[in-house]
Amino acid sequence: MSLKPTLFITLLLSSIAGFSQTVYPKITGYFGILHPIVSISKEETTVNFRDYYAVGFPTGINIWKNEKIGFSFEVVPNIKDDQGTSKVTNLLFHPGVLVALGKGYTFAGRAAFESNGRYGITAVFNKTIMKNNNCSYFVAIPFPVRFGNDHPTTFTASFQFGIAF
Repeated sequence: MSLKPTLFITLLLSSIAGFSQTVYPKITGYFGILHPIVSISKEETTVNFRDYYAVGFPTGINIWKNEKIGFSFEVVPNIKDDQGTSKVTNLLFHPGVLVALGKGYTFAGRAAFESNGRYGITAVFNKTIMKNNNCSYFVAIPFPVRFGNDHPTTFTASFQFGIAF
């Protein structure tokens, strides 16, 4: 079996220059730590770190179709410590679409299905802050909106940081 001359030249130049071309679909995984900051509803406003402590651990897989668009599936166990009692309060299933905005920024539009009976959408703005050959580090600002389970609609602002590989 022989290589076509153009393929051989491309491979040779790539290896000489140390250049690697991304092949799509591209699959990446990630893990993060999520801190809700403030949640607002028509009945109340609650603040993490003051009224209670809540933390989530987003873990997911991204499948990039090309350099601009992809699909993501995320699972987020949430833990809450309220007045000295801590427990897993919720498990979030979070599928969505990824849109690369350029310069390390990505938008994720996610559907949200929570084990506590709530559902909704989440807009996430993500920025890669450091990248090397093995992994990258990112920060994200998620804005969840939740409905259902006989509770008023809530809007939350959150902060997330993590590692992708």
